[in-house]
Amino acid sequence: MDVQKALQLCRGAARRPALGRLGIDDDASLRRAVRGGQLLQPDRGLYALPTAPAELVGLLRSRQLLTCASAAPHHGLWALPSSGVLHVHHRRAGAVTGSVVHHAGLLLPPQFERPVAALADVLIHALRCLPLAESLVMVECAVQRGDMTVDFLKARLPGRRNGPAHEVLRWVDRGADSLLETLARTYFRQTGIRVETKAYLERVGQVDLPLEGWLVVELDGRHHAEWTQVKKDHRRNNESVVQGYTALRYYYADVVYSPADMVGQVLSVPARGR
Repeated sequence: MDVQKALQLCRGAARRPALGRLGIDDDASLRRAVRGGQLLQPDRGLYALPTAPAELVGLLRSRQLLTCASAAPHHGLWALPSSGVLHVHHRRAGAVTGSVVHHAGLLLPPQFERPVAALADVLIHALRCLPLAESLVMVECAVQRGDMTVDFLKARLPGRRNGPAHEVLRWVDRGADSLLETLARTYFRQTGIRVETKAYLERVGQVDLPLEGWLVVELDGRHHAEWTQVKKDHRRNNESVVQGYTALRYYYADVVYSPADMVGQVLSVPARGR
């Protein structure tokens, strides 16, 4: 493998040990590539393509790892909109400067091809750092995929100081297809509403959140803006009403930004009777 391809696998920049693991063991060729302008050397032992993202190069120069919310996209985890503040790990907390959130402690080696903490450490940091909704969607995504278990995380979060993390883990469930389903289900259950994760209705198909056995909540992502999908959703709603169900429909902004309003509306329906 040549060095350009190795760096592409590392998203554009890497330190010497990572390149060595990819079979790049000729320092002379690295020096020639730097002199020829094919590579940059922003720091001793650090090599980058000219197109390498500045954030990646900066992390490698400072020997920091992305973790918590900042690492969620790198692990393909569900995540709520970010505040923009970086969450990082450095083996020496005092070396971290600037407006970042530092997380101490790692259980597992990070990914060698990019400066990102291992999945277990990312989730543990999130459980200790983020509000319930933000950490819950990250953890449930990993559990849903089969990449993590609640018991594994519980065992590594002992003591009373990790009580808030255990409270998040109490709400983790399976069956959600999106962070919207995870959040809405949790908000409803927190009020005492009986919620199933999925149900199949004849001539309707699978519905997102059946509540109390007769109320159906459907959650629409961005693809539901397509007219073909809108018509299909309306027909599904009509059929569910014909079968005796009450159907309510909510969107991303309702679940993420106005959950109290959504929950209030849902609670008002059983209060009036079926």
